Amino acid sequence: MAQKTTLGRLPREAIRMLDIPRLPKDMIESFKALVDLTGTLSDAMDELGIVGVVPAYLLPPVNTGTRIVGAALTVRNIQRTAQIHRAALDKSNTQGESEAHNLAEAGDVLVIEGVMGCSNMGGQSATVAMRQGFVGAIVDGTVRDPEQYRGMGWPVWCRGFTPITGKYRMQTVEVNGKVQMCGVQVSPGDLVCADEAGVCFVPREHAAAVLEAARKIDAGDTKRKKDIDAGTSVADLMTRKYKT
Repeated sequence: MAQKTTLGRLPREAIRMLDIPRLPKDMIESFKALVDLTGTLSDAMDELGIVGVVPAYLLPPVNTGTRIVGAALTVRNIQRTAQIHRAALDKSNTQGESEAHNLAEAGDVLVIEGVMGCSNMGGQSATVAMRQGFVGAIVDGTVRDPEQYRGMGWPVWCRGFTPITGKYRMQTVEVNGKVQMCGVQVSPGDLVCADEAGVCFVPREHAAAVLEAARKIDAGDTKRKKDIDAGTSVADLMTRKYKT
């Protein structure tokens, strides 16, 4: 693989790392195999005392019936102080998510700490992101062009929609640094797991322990569902141990 370089959209020091740490592919596949993805992970993280779950009422999915698992490649945006009309006349665009697109590898998830009220990502940016290998995006902020994401079949979770461009209203200040997503701290390389119920940000250093706990919960839930379908009495269901 060719050595990664920057595009010059941001100062070099604003791009904290060119290569993010990634979990082994077999571990990622094991997370994907969980039946109730975010519900099981949320329970496992509760057991381990890990805070990292954002429910879908805060970050709802744009596309229904989708789920993703992948490494977080992060972008941080802040409100810009420039006069909007002047910035528009000067074509002064301070969005820099293209630096993230340039660094993406197949299976990554674009994670954006964004700004409310203007677009932190549009359809063209999403098209490039998808082409570069991102399996989806999580945006703590607003985006535009939701119909394009649905048409592309590219999963996005965000706070809401707006037609207002972010080019002149916000600026990208960091790529692959730590971000805050609805109060949850996310580091580049953390595992992102998302479905219709919400988003789980699994710290990379705890991924193995979370997966072990989640597998036990998943196996117990699967067995209990089979017993329910088989007609097991409520009394027996209440006394049987499904999660050990």
